[in-house]
Amino acid sequence: MGSRAIIVGDVHGCSAELRSLLDRLGYVRGSDTLVFVGDLVARGPDSLGVLDIVRETGGIIVRGNHEDRLLSWRRAMLARARGEFALAPDLGRLHNEVAHALRSEDWALLETTPVTHFLESNKTLVVHAGLVPGIPLEQQDPQVMMRIRSVGDRGEARDHGGATPWGARYMGPPHVVFGHAASLDAQLHPFATGIDTGCVYGGYLTAMVLEEGEVPPPVADRMRVLVSVPARRRYFDGGVGVGGRAMIGEQVRISHGPGPHAARRRSLRDREVVVAAAPARRSAGGRGTR
Repeated sequence: MGSRAIIVGDVHGCSAELRSLLDRLGYVRGSDTLVFVGDLVARGPDSLGVLDIVRETGGIIVRGNHEDRLLSWRRAMLARARGEFALAPDLGRLHNEVAHALRSEDWALLETTPVTHFLESNKTLVVHAGLVPGIPLEQQDPQVMMRIRSVGDRGEARDHGGATPWGARYMGPPHVVFGHAASLDAQLHPFATGIDTGCVYGGYLTAMVLEEGEVPPPVADRMRVLVSVPARRRYFDGGVGVGGRAMIGEQVRISHGPGPHAARRRSLRDREVVVAAAPARRSAGGRGTR
């Protein structure tokens, strides 16, 4: 059996769920290729633990907007320490706590993160948020690739909902796997797959698992290569999604019922969503499926 490519959605400090997902997949360092779509830190309970797992596993981090925000702050602080003028982003309480907790090895790891990573064997591009449809990759704005969620009527990039998901207009190739826009459902487009299923908001941590030489299958068959574990609890309120059941202010409770993403709204009053997760099964090739 050849090596697998395992692409993991937004972790946001959920180290317990990340370990559970990697255990379920039977990840093997040195054989499998592990890639994270970014936003490993902040909002969840254990950002440092997540970065420790990345080092243990040899995973590749694609830079997310949360890492980029912290790095911008770090560069400004270092410049000020040298007596230079520098404007620093306002981190807010949660990001400020993470920034002051990060160790030198954590900063060194984050500094090495690329904006994209191409999996040659799988003909798949990993990026945190997405691409502007119709623009060649080499002309894409890195800041947009870390923040886009949708496009307007004129094709302009937007960082929030209320417009068309960018993946719905993206015609490829290559196939793009991305995160950033949290939703209870994976975003499934012909040439793009969104795998931020809102773990930190009480949803799931999801990975796409591709065998060596395998490309993401057509939409009708794509759930076959997606594997999820449920969040242990809701760690952070909010979440902005587009293209699926957006997690905006919804209370999510994990239960044990049919289907990997069987969700129903109980009432408009309490806006609760009950999510059921089916256990992963091992295939003959060793890959977990939902």
